[in-house]
Amino acid sequence: MPRARTTETADRIRSAALELIARKGVHQVSLREIAERVGITKPALYYHFASREELVRSLVQPLIDDVEATLAPFGADADPRELLGAYFDVTYRHRDITTMIMREPSILALVDLAAAVGDWRRRMVTMLAGPDPSLPEVVRAQMAIGGLGDCTVVLPGADPAGLREAVLDAACDTLLIGAGGRPARTDPRVPPPGR
Repeated sequence: MPRARTTETADRIRSAALELIARKGVHQVSLREIAERVGITKPALYYHFASREELVRSLVQPLIDDVEATLAPFGADADPRELLGAYFDVTYRHRDITTMIMREPSILALVDLAAAVGDWRRRMVTMLAGPDPSLPEVVRAQMAIGGLGDCTVVLPGADPAGLREAVLDAACDTLLIGAGGRPARTDPRVPPPGR
């Protein structure tokens, strides 16, 4: 059972851990180093987090909870641009966590995040491409979702509003849709229009 406490000290520990892990990697940062950064003893850190895994999970859990809450209201009739916009917003809010994971992919396994991400992707592909999509539709949906997430991290200096619009335009172009439209059903043997 997790022992993490919601206190100012726990927040300072998470902040220091996020900064150090993002810079050095999860396995290169010791709990002692995190404690020293916060100005507490290692036993005091253990009072808030029983292990490295629990600490890392506490960093990632807000992302998991936020994405779940964001996707929950969307169903099979979701407007693709609205769905992708909501997903952009949540991933942009948590871009520090995403950056940390991109630099240290082993975090996915450490906190079982890969299963959650896989589930989000499957649900979004179904919402974007329908329940029985062709291979090109699945590929376009995966590229739209993945490219959207990547842009929140690899373009850190971009104006957020401008980035959001550019990312949504590109994702919708990838899906071969216009505003409020649905992806075009295609025969997997026939290239998409304009190719």
